[in-house]
Amino acid sequence: MESTLDDFFAPGYVPADLGPLAGLMRARPVLNAFITLFRGGEDEVLVRLLVLREIGARANAPRWSPHELQSHFAYLNPVKLETVLARLRQNGLLVWDSDAQLYALSEPGRIALAAVTTLTQFAGEDAELGYLTGQVAAGQSVGEVSSEALQHLLARLNELYADFEAALESQSEFRIRSARDKLDSVWRWVEKGTEVMRDLLADETLDLAALNLAQSIAYAQSRMLRLTGVFQRRLSELAAQRVHLGESGLTSTNVADWLRGQSQASLASLADGLLAFHPEPLFATSDELLDVAEFELTGRVRTEHVVSALPSSSAAPLVGELEAERLLAAEALYEELSALAAQTLPASLTDSVVADSYPETAYRLSLLALLGDADAALEQSVVADLVKLPLRLETEHGVEELDHAEVATISRGRLTPLRSE
Repeated sequence: MESTLDDFFAPGYVPADLGPLAGLMRARPVLNAFITLFRGGEDEVLVRLLVLREIGARANAPRWSPHELQSHFAYLNPVKLETVLARLRQNGLLVWDSDAQLYALSEPGRIALAAVTTLTQFAGEDAELGYLTGQVAAGQSVGEVSSEALQHLLARLNELYADFEAALESQSEFRIRSARDKLDSVWRWVEKGTEVMRDLLADETLDLAALNLAQSIAYAQSRMLRLTGVFQRRLSELAAQRVHLGESGLTSTNVADWLRGQSQASLASLADGLLAFHPEPLFATSDELLDVAEFELTGRVRTEHVVSALPSSSAAPLVGELEAERLLAAEALYEELSALAAQTLPASLTDSVVADSYPETAYRLSLLALLGDADAALEQSVVADLVKLPLRLETEHGVEELDHAEVATISRGRLTPLRSE
């Protein structure tokens, strides 16, 4: 037996007397239109939306004859098309004019179609924030701002800020990168929301509740706008802490990036044969602990103390030679960047970093990550002088392919003199 609305409420409560439900009951014609569209399987819903959108898309001649519908939807099964049209007509989304023998969209059908169109246009982006900002902007433009829409927008902004804060506190370069990309994807909606809030706060007719929500949204947006610099500083700090793997030019981040891109099967094949035995769990009780302690204190035969000689220092000259090469490379890079800092136009990363060999190029690129590092600037070295240069490193997604004997690709980016801003 199908439940009635009264069955969902406790005894003594009248549904019509509840404020939150009263607004929904007033909107029942529109809600019934959505129920008609979205009841049933996914395939049925898609076909209904397709038919309704095509009917509503003809603005110059909004009424359709049955013959025009059959011709326009020739790619649909005729029996299925009749079923869809009958369902839309019986549930009030389509109106049949018996005198003119024509179909037309009803008022609830047109409203439901417009709402679905607005929602689907945000697909592929941050649909939630974009849609919510669009709803507030539309209400503001016609002078009917919904407090509920403002609440939803404020909640979404607070959720995003909490996610960004969690990424920063994690100290994980990968999570911070992901959070920065997320911020970039919603940036234009935050800027649009800032414009809308500015207009709302200047509206003297706005009620107190909506005004308080608008102020809270403006504060949440300003907090989010400040995160751009925080992300860049934190990534620069992490870049300075990367571990370089020998003279290969690779860092621990490069290895972690590569491992994250491998499938489970690939990782299993890499580990195949590396473990001579599998780990086994050990469980200890008080009796076993006493036995082991007694053996360690009284029964264990101690090995004789062996004096080990220090390794020879034959490798020292090679290390000194390597440090000298790095010093010369740092000095050469400092001279080039000093000339760039005196200019007003930015220079590409390729022109500033690429050297004759791969190791030198990798070393020069690692030095650029220290630009603006306050800790490195305190040292007394050519690296500290390089860090103090008025330059900013800006990187982009993707790589550039090079015609070079040892360097195949390099990240896209540029070095911008700070005085050019």
